[in-house]
Amino acid sequence: MTTTPDTGSVATHPRSREEFGTDAVPRGPAPRWRRFCAAGADLAIVAAPLVVGWYLVTALRDANGGGQMDRLVFGGVTVVVAAALLVWNRGVREGNTGQSLGKGWLDLVTRDAATDGPLGPRRALLPRTGAEVVRSATAYAEGFTPVADDNTITAIRRRRLLGLAALTLLLGATVLASIAVGARPMDFAEIFHAVFTPTGTDTDLVVRTLRVPRTALALVVGIALGIAGALIQGHTRNPLADAGLLGLNAGAALFVVLSIYLLGLAGPSQYLWFAFAGSLAASVVVFGVSAIGNGRSSPLSLALAGAAVTMFLSAMTQTVIMLDQTSLDGYRFWVVGSIAGRGPEVLWQVLPFLVIGVLIALASTPSLNVLSLGEDVARGLGTNIALSRAVGIVAIVLLTGASTAACGPIAFVGLVVPHVARSITGPDYRWLVPYAGLLGGIMVLLADVIGRVVVRPGELQVGIVLAMFGAPFFIALVRRRKLVSL
Repeated sequence: MTTTPDTGSVATHPRSREEFGTDAVPRGPAPRWRRFCAAGADLAIVAAPLVVGWYLVTALRDANGGGQMDRLVFGGVTVVVAAALLVWNRGVREGNTGQSLGKGWLDLVTRDAATDGPLGPRRALLPRTGAEVVRSATAYAEGFTPVADDNTITAIRRRRLLGLAALTLLLGATVLASIAVGARPMDFAEIFHAVFTPTGTDTDLVVRTLRVPRTALALVVGIALGIAGALIQGHTRNPLADAGLLGLNAGAALFVVLSIYLLGLAGPSQYLWFAFAGSLAASVVVFGVSAIGNGRSSPLSLALAGAAVTMFLSAMTQTVIMLDQTSLDGYRFWVVGSIAGRGPEVLWQVLPFLVIGVLIALASTPSLNVLSLGEDVARGLGTNIALSRAVGIVAIVLLTGASTAACGPIAFVGLVVPHVARSITGPDYRWLVPYAGLLGGIMVLLADVIGRVVVRPGELQVGIVLAMFGAPFFIALVRRRKLVSL
């Protein structure tokens, strides 16, 4: 623009400023090819688990050693997963934000043709009338506004309670799958007869003396490891922390090897107490070493002391197994992490410690919330940091020590589960700990079920299955920084 010298008035430019700074907004529906590609992408997301399920069910034919319950369980899981993806992607996501995954990739928005607003989850799932798909630039230029999340305290609490209920139902279904699926194929009538009206047949004995105790052990160990992982990451404020960081697994391994080498023990039920004692001794040493100097253990000193003690105990374990072949064989059987081969007596021996550990963990969650704000803030709020951390260490030792003693070191549960729970609940440990427990139980049970089927008539130990699936899953989690920040 220019100013005239005689009057001081402002002369406007022949073309307004807006014409130079604004792109033309497209009007009308989006191109047909973009809508077609978006619909194809959304269909592929739902179809992928169905295709995998079809191949699994086909591979579990009777001729291949599969059974009726195997096909029912794996087929049902794939259908449920596909339905959940459909509801989340097409209903919740597209109904509230206007964009499913496919439409988001192609920069499209689904809106109500009359109001130019979102459709809502229910209407998005039903056959759509009065809806149109436009470019996102068109939608936002014409006033489209996604549905805002209800972040009131009541709404957050309701969502968390619904999540707990959903996880509880999923855990129950996983328990049933663990009882129904095994190395020996069975049909539904045999499973029902064995559970409710046993008469002492071979099928009844397999279900009641092998599968039910094994399922119960996997359930309590998974819950314990999930809760322990959340506590360890909370107290150390380290997103990569697990039971191995505090030397618990290394202490249990050394004591197991020593019990085999010195006392000639041969089975899990015999050296269980030695494994528990090893975890307890390692935790005492780590906690004591980390407190040397100022009398208080910090997250950094705990991590450093745990790493040093772990390396020392591992070196001692390797020395012993190099001297004795029997110790090596027993150690190889124990260290892989397995639910199989543990009788009901193992479950009953560790169950009291696991129950007490869970109760202590739940009671310690309020103080852990305060500790997560930092030691200075927690001290200013009147929290006894030493007592809170000691209570947390006691719960961690009880949970991981008993679990490791019963089944050996099972990796990735305590590492991955807290991150998944934190992405759902946020940093509130009053909710994070129960979520981590339920997710841990589901994860261990699923890994055990998969291990019974993939190499039939043999089995893969649960530790191997979790390593195969947990490693890439955890890498994906680490790449999302918001899930690993504490």
